[in-house]
Amino acid sequence: MIRPAPYTGGRPGQPLGWQEVQTRQYGELRTKTFLATWRPAGGVIRVARVREDHGWLALFSADPTLTAAAILSAAADRFSIEQDFHDLKEVEGVGQQQVRDLWANVGAFHVSLWAHTLVELWAWERPREELGNRSDSPWDDPARRPSHADRRKALQRHCLEQEFRQAAAGQSVPPEIQEFVGRVIRHAA
Repeated sequence: MIRPAPYTGGRPGQPLGWQEVQTRQYGELRTKTFLATWRPAGGVIRVARVREDHGWLALFSADPTLTAAAILSAAADRFSIEQDFHDLKEVEGVGQQQVRDLWANVGAFHVSLWAHTLVELWAWERPREELGNRSDSPWDDPARRPSHADRRKALQRHCLEQEFRQAAAGQSVPPEIQEFVGRVIRHAA
């Protein structure tokens, strides 16, 4: 059980124990912060509560000197790491390799990590419109940032287009063939 720290001016429910701060982490959200004690964390912790559309989100830090903004920033960093783990497992297939040797597993793991890294590096400064096309998904939010899967598909399309251009270099390709190849590339990647 988290108990308020005795020197905060009282319980969190009392006005003296709370501090309200404005954060820009998720836009203009109201955040409340207070000091509390929690034995598993070794004593005093800083608790930050953020009001979101679906209710309150409570985050804490074992360092009571941190500000609410620093706690929210650390949580956002942690969530981005979790998203990377998800992308590695779901998109790149890390852990799904079926090899029999220990070193083959290590090699397959490293290849997957490098593939993930190279896709992100390729897409780093590309415009959002080039990476994610939401026209086939009218239910999706067009302003949503492209996912790793979107970036990977954009790289696949780019590579297929480059191969077609190299194969057709110096030749006259009829427009209907170009249109057909464009449809194939969109469906393949």
